[in-house]
Amino acid sequence: MAAGALFSLPSLRLLPRASTRVSRFHTLAVRKPVDPSTANSGGRRGGGKGGGLLSVLDRALADEEEYRRARAQVQRKGVEVEGYAIEGISVGGHETCVTVPSLNVAFDIGRGPQFAVSQDYLFITHAHLDHIGGLPMYIATRGLYNLKPPTVFVPPCIRDDVEDLLQVHRRMSQIELKVELVALDLGETYEIRNDLVARPFQTYHAIPSQGYVIYSIRRKLKKQYAHLKGSQIMKLKQSGTEITDTILYPEVAFTGDTKSDFILDPRNADALRAKVLITEATFLDDNVDVEHAREHGHMHLSEIMEHSQWFRNETIVLTHFSNRYSLEDIRQAVSRLQPKLHSKVVAITEGFKSEYR
Repeated sequence: MAAGALFSLPSLRLLPRASTRVSRFHTLAVRKPVDPSTANSGGRRGGGKGGGLLSVLDRALADEEEYRRARAQVQRKGVEVEGYAIEGISVGGHETCVTVPSLNVAFDIGRGPQFAVSQDYLFITHAHLDHIGGLPMYIATRGLYNLKPPTVFVPPCIRDDVEDLLQVHRRMSQIELKVELVALDLGETYEIRNDLVARPFQTYHAIPSQGYVIYSIRRKLKKQYAHLKGSQIMKLKQSGTEITDTILYPEVAFTGDTKSDFILDPRNADALRAKVLITEATFLDDNVDVEHAREHGHMHLSEIMEHSQWFRNETIVLTHFSNRYSLEDIRQAVSRLQPKLHSKVVAITEGFKSEYR
């Protein structure tokens, strides 16, 4: 797995580096004085009369290094995996929007974040407000910037309601809100460009929902022509003979909110073998059990561990953590995954707080 960053963290306001270092070392020196009873002990670290002070400095240096690592993570935005830059914000119950700019797509629209406006294709997984609430603003902002009307894909069962919602905003705002609204059903395929198509797949949330797989289109010479020379193949092509098979390769899959049932659905094999799977892990620890997660249409991290053998993805991007967790909680939870699974997992944590804030 080629991952540019393990965590996607928000930029935070930090004190100037030099003053922070002085204050942290000073605090450590005050909080961790040398124990007089061990000041001359031969068994202390470093030996000699300065051993206690060296111990304090060692602890200070270790603490400073931890701070430096955390600060570096906090300053990162987005992740880069399998050749795809992925940017997003996904806080359970608050907002979810994930973009893959090289594919020109956004998945769900949250509150209409600015980073999603430039994406021409928007895939909506379900009608909860933290996933669709920003739709009118997304469309209006594109109009404000004179961008072409976006193509927005929705589950067929909500298509009319979404159109009604946009009509309300048109009447209130007295603007056009130009958009191509596409009801894309399971089993249907939509061509995004000549080398990319999209297909929905079944997910299992508390309300009707579906995920999406983006496929690259590749053409492979038909087996019956593999033995021919180049000149012979060219003649066949010029005569109008179809000499290639079209093969779809799943590149990126996005589930949105779902229970773990989608993993065991045999129709979802392509989502589980896509290069990159972007899925949810709302709950991470024993404070919330699996039954509670399922009752609300979500997944617990332990279920991803339980079903790890089904994931053939190169990278799994976890999203939609509950806002009860901190950045450190998420990092620690991911670190407890089985080694084979941990090596392919990254987390989008934009919007979460850190103890270093």
